[in-house]
Amino acid sequence: MDLKEILTTHREYLHQIPELGFCEFKTSAYLKEQLELLGYKVESTAKTGLLAYRKGESDECIAFRSDMDGLSLPEETGVAFTSKHQGKMHGCGHDGHMAILLGFATHLSKIEPLKKSVLFILQPAEEGPGGAEVIIKEGVLKKYKVKFIFGLHLYPEIEEGKFGLRSGVMTAQTGEVDIVIQGQGGHGAIPHKANDALIIMAQLINSYQSIVSRNLNPIDGGVLTIGTIHGGERRNIIAEKVELTGTIRAFSEEVYETIKRRIVEINTGLETMFNAKVKTQFIDMYPCIVNDKSLFELVCHSTLGEKMIEIDPMMIAEDFSYYQKEVPGLFFMLGSRNDALGFTNPLHHSKFNFSDNVLLNGVELYDEMCRLLNVY
Repeated sequence: MDLKEILTTHREYLHQIPELGFCEFKTSAYLKEQLELLGYKVESTAKTGLLAYRKGESDECIAFRSDMDGLSLPEETGVAFTSKHQGKMHGCGHDGHMAILLGFATHLSKIEPLKKSVLFILQPAEEGPGGAEVIIKEGVLKKYKVKFIFGLHLYPEIEEGKFGLRSGVMTAQTGEVDIVIQGQGGHGAIPHKANDALIIMAQLINSYQSIVSRNLNPIDGGVLTIGTIHGGERRNIIAEKVELTGTIRAFSEEVYETIKRRIVEINTGLETMFNAKVKTQFIDMYPCIVNDKSLFELVCHSTLGEKMIEIDPMMIAEDFSYYQKEVPGLFFMLGSRNDALGFTNPLHHSKFNFSDNVLLNGVELYDEMCRLLNVY
């Protein structure tokens, strides 16, 4: 088979077996078998993740990462190789990411000699709860003397054949907030003997609107969204407890911490104002992706620059950011939009799909990065 056929075979097989974070057992077994057939030394990491290493003439190592997990999403693509795992789907393109890494590993296995060493990281649980941080804590990058790291993500907002990139911050730092308002229930006919948690909730949400509009510099990006509200029992009973959940996103740690601080201050003020209890819990998640300026300039001044679109920062999140806290790296948004073939659905959509040509584009991108860095 030629490389495109190999890529297609891998993608179609992996697409049929989507598994959730840290449960990618079938996926991991397939990847391990394929990499070992290519002659790579393979070891486990982060429970279901894999590391495939090839020693070069130098110990200096260049790493390439792919995520592995699927989504809890029923598939509606209608393709012949549809998911065999009911209620699960590779609706974010991770099947493509894995196929690209396997295809690139195939290409690399035929090149002699390698001037520098190469590490492939097959990472579980990007969608959650996050496998990259686990791999970092296991000391993988230090063990293999990784100097630079690269990753990519299929992106249907960019046309096939192009890729998106920017220097510096590209994705948001994210976190979650859980809030429990504890008032005092009572009969709706005698409200003066109760303490309505719903009234407190309304004031709380309304006050939150001032955080981004009045506490942040207008040129800074920040988002605070309350996504769910659960409270009340019946129409004629004053609610005793209300639970809210939300998301926080920002392009800097300073802005992110400002939003958290103001949430606590508002909640504390409402506790005093209404003589109630407001419990706040933050769950800090992924930091910002920050692309290395020197590597970005290297891409811009190469033949890759002709295919590059400099994109604006995005409020989406990606745990590739943990690797970049340890070593310089670039994260590419690989264009997958093809209007003629109808590949226009967004990520995390039940009909998300893409052309196999995109897989070849990904391999060519990684190949060119190796050439630019004198890996071979």
